[in-house]
Amino acid sequence: MVVTTQSLRAARRPAAGLIWLRRVTVVAGLVAGVLTASAPGARAAGDIGSVSGLRIPRFVSLKADRVNVRSGPNKDQDVRWVYTRAGMPVEITAEFENWRRIRDWEGAEGWVYHSLLSGKRTAVVVPTLKTDLVPLYESPNVLSTETARLQSGVLTQIKSCTGKWCEVSGKNFSGYIMQDRLWGAYPNEKVE
Repeated sequence: MVVTTQSLRAARRPAAGLIWLRRVTVVAGLVAGVLTASAPGARAAGDIGSVSGLRIPRFVSLKADRVNVRSGPNKDQDVRWVYTRAGMPVEITAEFENWRRIRDWEGAEGWVYHSLLSGKRTAVVVPTLKTDLVPLYESPNVLSTETARLQSGVLTQIKSCTGKWCEVSGKNFSGYIMQDRLWGAYPNEKVE
């Protein structure tokens, strides 16, 4: 190995890639801080809500047939989109005064007024592949009779969950579905 003056200088300074990585890490940390505290007093995931005293994140559902989703936690903020179906599950990811930041099953986020949300638990069917049908069983056992096969996006009401199975119902169906095939109940969560 030949050591030159140029290689010694290079050895003393950090590699350009390492500096870039440090900058990205700092920027990512700053962005994460801004996102979790996008409103003064907003609470981050894994906390207890300062207003409600309930766990964040948590699943709830839309109470009204028309729910405006805003870019920030007040009525002066722009309406980003409007939900038009009561009962859709959403996940509360932050609280600020009477406003809740929510996320839907497709990952869209925004702020809604708290009175437009309900504690009623609902879920959306999410197959492994969007074209798959998810079996609904007569009892919480894969060996029991299949009573239906549900498409991606079907809305269900959650009656209960054991952590592995959820008893659900909907328009013209009721039965048991594997909990990991629902968006609206956390893995291993028990719902009564």
